[in-house]
Amino acid sequence: MKNEFNINIPETEKPRVIIVGGGFAGVNLVRKLKGKNVQVVLFDRYNYHTFQPLLYQVSTAGLEPDSVAGPLRKIIESIPDFHFRMIKVLGVDTKNNKLHTLVGDIEFDFLAIATGARMNYFGNEEIMKNAMPMKQLPHALDLRSYLFQQLEQATLKSNPDEVKQLLTFIVVGGGPTGVELAGALAELKRHVLPKDYPTLDLAQMRIILVEGMNSLLPQMSAKAGKITHKYLSKMGVDIRLGQLINNYDGNYVTFKDGHTLQAQTVIWAAGVKGNPLEGLPVESIYKGRIVTNEYNQVFKSDNEYFNNIFALGDVAMIRTKDLPEGYPMLAPVAIQQGRHAARNIVNAISNKNLKPFRYVNKGALATVGRNKAIGDLPGNIFIAGFVGWVIWLFVHLMYLIGFRNKLVVFTNWVWNYFSYDRGIRLIVRPYVKQNDPLTKELAEEYLEK
Repeated sequence: MKNEFNINIPETEKPRVIIVGGGFAGVNLVRKLKGKNVQVVLFDRYNYHTFQPLLYQVSTAGLEPDSVAGPLRKIIESIPDFHFRMIKVLGVDTKNNKLHTLVGDIEFDFLAIATGARMNYFGNEEIMKNAMPMKQLPHALDLRSYLFQQLEQATLKSNPDEVKQLLTFIVVGGGPTGVELAGALAELKRHVLPKDYPTLDLAQMRIILVEGMNSLLPQMSAKAGKITHKYLSKMGVDIRLGQLINNYDGNYVTFKDGHTLQAQTVIWAAGVKGNPLEGLPVESIYKGRIVTNEYNQVFKSDNEYFNNIFALGDVAMIRTKDLPEGYPMLAPVAIQQGRHAARNIVNAISNKNLKPFRYVNKGALATVGRNKAIGDLPGNIFIAGFVGWVIWLFVHLMYLIGFRNKLVVFTNWVWNYFSYDRGIRLIVRPYVKQNDPLTKELAEEYLEK
């Protein structure tokens, strides 16, 4: 059957800039190209931008999913000669300056690869199949559904061992995502679940945070890790440092030292890796990320770089003598790179010199719950407690895209703070876990026509 689809991008005499990925880097690049004499084409497999730092609040019923996401067409609707297509990109032809998609090819003058990152399971197929990821909006919705499915199932059990297994939640990874998720689960257990499940023995509910390093938040200061450990311990989180997980079969977690833990829910927040495009030279990829120079131009070979192909954000690694492992895979880096790349593309079109990218570190923040946050700020300033929490709230509101999202998130936070409630405890789309007949039956009941 003939494929009747095509990309339908109008021909142009202006330079065509194609951006792959509508994350922090891609969106900020598009915005900074507004008013420039270029045609901008954005490809993404979703039609929305996700504010990933707040996904954990969606998964723990603190925020609605649409409050941390915004339609890409809405975000950039006022930009002339801008075109968005929700489509899967298959790869790039660097010799002929073409991008391959599911519905055909398209030529470019400049290409910005901002495809972000994906979960890193370190080659373990069993963990990838059975653990729950935490990277995209569908992941957060799956986790929210499964969390409350476990609680509902626990109310139907009389065997204490079965209840304990259903109410054991293991979070793998002691970085910001893992720490914030563990804290949110602890607050649910303390403030919300006793009202919803008065007949359930919530003393059986265990929140276990596993980190392979010897401190939490290893990317931040030692003081940040110690205070976070103190906060979470007081909240009832079982913290296990210096432990690595070898396998998870859906029922038992096996650690490197051989001991096991029975759990129905394992949330994988142990790291991510780059998500590069097919078609780039093998030499361009290092540890799953695209190697670039200080101008974000993609490495070609023998100290040569593509003049018109850039990589930005989590997928990119500016690899120099001073940065052998590149900048950290953080939203602020992606935002700054997107804005900077726009200036360099305009300079390249005008045959002007490109400017090297320099990341301005504005600090790192993480929250573990109500009135509890820690931060490493520039100038070796450390903050913790209520002050850190207020700063964390302000920064995240500021970086949210769209006034509506800012208003909805702020309103939810105010309501949750004063009511000690999480109002979105819904199982809208039941999550079906492999080899679990009970969740399969539940899903069939919900989806029955």
